[in-house]
Amino acid sequence: MNQMKHMVAGIEREILYTREAIGRSAFDERVMEAVKKVPRHKFVPPDLHAVAYDDRPLPIGEGQTISQPYMVALMTDLLALDANDVVLEVGTGSGYQTAILAQLVKQVYSIEIIPALQEHAAKLLQTMGYRNVELRLGDGYGGWPEHAPYDGVIVTAAAMNIPPPLEDQLKPNGKLVIPVGLWGFSQELFLVEKDKNGNISHTSILPVAFVPLTGDRAVQQRKPETTNE
Repeated sequence: MNQMKHMVAGIEREILYTREAIGRSAFDERVMEAVKKVPRHKFVPPDLHAVAYDDRPLPIGEGQTISQPYMVALMTDLLALDANDVVLEVGTGSGYQTAILAQLVKQVYSIEIIPALQEHAAKLLQTMGYRNVELRLGDGYGGWPEHAPYDGVIVTAAAMNIPPPLEDQLKPNGKLVIPVGLWGFSQELFLVEKDKNGNISHTSILPVAFVPLTGDRAVQQRKPETTNE
């Protein structure tokens, strides 16, 4: 598909522009193959199908967006996922990131707080044949403790802090990727890593711009301690 090639080329260009910040000049081949298998146009409104494969975020209704393909690929790559991993996603949105993850891991648990988005994504992912995905309507700030611990956690909206429950629900050697900061102000993408002894480190990757995480508990608790490795 020419449109898919166009999108992949856009991702690869963005990797080159940001390679010093992200510490890599290419993404894992498994991640890129997953991206190529998911038809992005199915996750955007019909009137946006013509631009579905542009490397940019697009509105999906309810004041939310589907993330830029480069950002989806970057956040997925940072998780360094294996085929037997179990992943938590906070913010199902359109279901696009969910579908990418489902190509790569054993099981994806995803939480969405907006009923209309959760219902639409659940129907779409089921229709597309994803059987290793379980969705829930609710506030993802507290994670999904019933299925914890997780090999990876990904948050697709910007939080004012790194939610402690999400760190707590990481397995040893697990990774959390999350944008942090206020909407309209400075935001950073953070990689949170838990070592084998349970110690937590925070690494700022690069500046980003995400819609805000919503919910009663999406309030500031603490600021991440930044390390640049």
